[in-house]
Amino acid sequence: MTENHSAGERTMNYGKEHVNVYRTYATPLEGVREIPESGFDGKPNTLFGMEVRAQIEGEEFLPSFRDGDNTKVVATDSMKNFILHHAGDYDGATVEGFLHYVGSEFLRTYDQMESVRMSADELAFNERPVPDGDGDFEPSDLVFRVTDNESAFGEFYLTRENGDVVIEEQRSGVTGFELVKVKDNSFVGYVQDEYTTLPERENRTLYISLDIFWTYDEPETALGEDPAAYVPAEQVRDIAQVVFHEKNVNSIQDLIYQVGLRVLERFPQLSQVSFEANNRTWLKVRDDMDGDAKVLREPPRPTGFQQFSMDRSDLEEAGER
Repeated sequence: MTENHSAGERTMNYGKEHVNVYRTYATPLEGVREIPESGFDGKPNTLFGMEVRAQIEGEEFLPSFRDGDNTKVVATDSMKNFILHHAGDYDGATVEGFLHYVGSEFLRTYDQMESVRMSADELAFNERPVPDGDGDFEPSDLVFRVTDNESAFGEFYLTRENGDVVIEEQRSGVTGFELVKVKDNSFVGYVQDEYTTLPERENRTLYISLDIFWTYDEPETALGEDPAAYVPAEQVRDIAQVVFHEKNVNSIQDLIYQVGLRVLERFPQLSQVSFEANNRTWLKVRDDMDGDAKVLREPPRPTGFQQFSMDRSDLEEAGER
C-alpha cells in the first residue's frame, strides 16, 4: 500500500480498484512521431478500455477510521460511478490523459480529498480481419478480439495547491510483455562456487516477461495533448522486441540495459526508464537433433527476476565508451 504523502508518517487512504470502463468511438490518437523500430503511428480508439484504480487521501478522512464517522466519506461505489460517468466526458486519446482528467475532477468536486493516485491498465482489443470485397482482407472497424496481450499503463499522483491541481508524480508503462528468442542468447561468466548447479550456456532459448515504465521531463507531456511528444506504449514494446532480435546478450540484465539505452535515445523527452523482468526460460530436454533444434520444457518454480532503472546519464556514459 502506498504511503500517505499528506499525513506525515501515517498511512491513510482508501479507494476503488478493478473499475473496468469501456468507451466506444473515443478521440483517435493521431500525429504520433514515427521511429525506426515500430510501425505504430496511432490508433482509432474505436474501443477504448481501461481497468482503473483510484486511491484517495486527506486528513478529513481520519474520523472515519478513528471514530466510525463517515460524514466526509465518499463511498467507493460512488467513486466507481464517478469514474464511469467521466469516461463519457473525456475528449482525449490516452490512458494517462484520462487518469489526469478524472483525478483532477475528483479534487475539484470533493474538498476533503487532498490528493489522489490514479492508475490504470489499458484493456486492449485487436481488430479482426474481414474480406474487403477484392479477394483480400482488411481490419474490421466493427468486430474486435479481446486480448490478454501486453497493455499500456498509466499513473498520476495529483495534489491540490492554492486551489490548483498539481502533478506530484507521473509514470507510464507497458506491462505483461512476454518474449521468447529461440537462440543467440548466452549466460556465462557468473559466480561458480559450492552452491552453483546451473551450467553455463553459450546459446540458449530465452523466455522473459517484462514490464517497462517511463517518466517524462515534463509530466504534462504524458497527457498526449501534443501527440508528437507523446511516447506510445506500442512503440516502447516494439523497441524491446527489435533490440531482443538484434542483440546477442549475455543475461537478462544485459538485455534490459540495451533496451533502456534505445528507449532513451529515441525519446529525449523522457527522464527515466525502468524495468521489472522475470526469467521464464524453458529447460533443455534434447539437443541431439539437426541444426539448432531442441526439445524444451517448462521451468520449475522459483523463477528469477531483475529490476533496473536508467536515466539520461546512462545514455551519456554509453556514448563515451
